[in-house]
Amino acid sequence: MKVFVIGVGLIGGSFAIDIKAAFNEAEIYGIDNSEDNLEKALSLGIIDEKSTIDDVDKADVIITAIPVDATVKILPEILEKINDECLVFDVGSTKEKLCSSLSNHPNRRNYLAAHPIAGTEFSGPQAAIANLYRGKTNIICEVEKTAFKLQERAMEIFTRLGMRIRYMDPASHDKHIAYVSHLSHISSFMLGKTVIEKEKNERDIFDMAGSGFASTVRLAKSSPAMWTPIFKHNKENVIETLEEYIANLIQFKELIEEGDFSKIYKEMEDTNHIKTILKGIS
Repeated sequence: MKVFVIGVGLIGGSFAIDIKAAFNEAEIYGIDNSEDNLEKALSLGIIDEKSTIDDVDKADVIITAIPVDATVKILPEILEKINDECLVFDVGSTKEKLCSSLSNHPNRRNYLAAHPIAGTEFSGPQAAIANLYRGKTNIICEVEKTAFKLQERAMEIFTRLGMRIRYMDPASHDKHIAYVSHLSHISSFMLGKTVIEKEKNERDIFDMAGSGFASTVRLAKSSPAMWTPIFKHNKENVIETLEEYIANLIQFKELIEEGDFSKIYKEMEDTNHIKTILKGIS
């Protein structure tokens, strides 16, 4: 099985590692705009060979793990070059624009829209790790538009990697992911920004930063090159979530100004219910 991974960073590289472990016959070919990334991936044993887009006609499976704006541009070209039996799937965090752009492509049947809910704040081939996807949810959109035999191939890969499968339409996916992922990253970036700006005048502020601060701003270490296109592609949903989040922040500020700490206690107590909702999620 010849697997071409386009984008050999954390997400693509982790797929490569796990597919090599799960499929003895897998040969992994890496494609990346960064020659440094390709050399690192090769030296780390993540990929077996470097390759280019011109060679994807030899692929059995193609995984695109690059920023969503780049994916929208390159996937039509990839679908033009592949053989009839090739499975192509992406791992992007937005789906509506991508699925819409490919809806009338003559080789749409070869494409599966996927989004594994997994990752870390780190990037590059050196960040790729084994078992990143084990126990994680993989959201599949418009599965009915993918050829059944290619669905089966994809599900074999996802099953061997230990992923849970959920099915969702692209619009619902983008709306829900704005709340549980995109808003979290914005909050982390802006908290980090607020503290950095304050730290310019108060040099001791980071001496008081504990594990709570570190965990809250962890996502602020994520790649802007990846996240800026995500916010652009999901602009309307991101704005809606921000409006709701900002309204809650303003209400909380007003309660403090009014000295209504019993109401603040109740707000936090009600929100503690999230412990039950997220139980078992690592």
